[in-house]
Amino acid sequence: MELSTIIPHIEALIFASDKPLTSSEIVELINNAFGFMEERITLQQIESAIEGIREKYNTEFYPFEVKESGGGWQFLTKKDFHSTIGQLNGDKFLKRLSNAALETLAIIAYKQPITKGEIEAIRGVNSDYSVQKLLEKELVIISGRNELMPGHPLIYATSKNFMDYFGINSTGDLPKIREVMAEQLVQGTIVNPEDFTSFPTALPQEETISDIAVNEEGELIVKKEDEGEAPSEKE
Repeated sequence: MELSTIIPHIEALIFASDKPLTSSEIVELINNAFGFMEERITLQQIESAIEGIREKYNTEFYPFEVKESGGGWQFLTKKDFHSTIGQLNGDKFLKRLSNAALETLAIIAYKQPITKGEIEAIRGVNSDYSVQKLLEKELVIISGRNELMPGHPLIYATSKNFMDYFGINSTGDLPKIREVMAEQLVQGTIVNPEDFTSFPTALPQEETISDIAVNEEGELIVKKEDEGEAPSEKE
């Protein structure tokens, strides 16, 4: 069967799916739909078909595109139309997350798998409420228990919904912490003495006073350390 015949079925699958579909899942679904037993559609053929679909919807005639996000393929509106469709959904999903929840989510994303105790050690505050909210929104999941720690605490990791929402396919697509920090660094100005040629590079040493006295005429006499004995009036 020619790929041109299969392409509309692939589009229908991606459009109708309530979750991102991987290329392997599409291979299985297509083969099941057409009853292919001997000459089964291969992964390479599906990937070639998807590439053609992507090129089709990348043109300016469509406000949406087929994009790999959340670990699979899905139809997404192009970013030029985000402000328009934002009137329907807005940022209500993320607005309900407090700063504490966002902070907790970032720690889990970069440190997973991680226990709640380890999260609280980093944040310095109790994180029960934040973790519970993230679980309710299915942004994080319980991935097991840490058998090496006392009490075998639960360990948390980000979910596929997390990757789907942020448009990434794996945690490896997250910005590197050093890259984020590099944007915030400001290089200091290096000042050299020669930059100030109109000023002396060394300050004069302070004069040290070793003795103060009053002569016979009532005048104040100041004797410095680098001076010898004050000359007598006879000299």
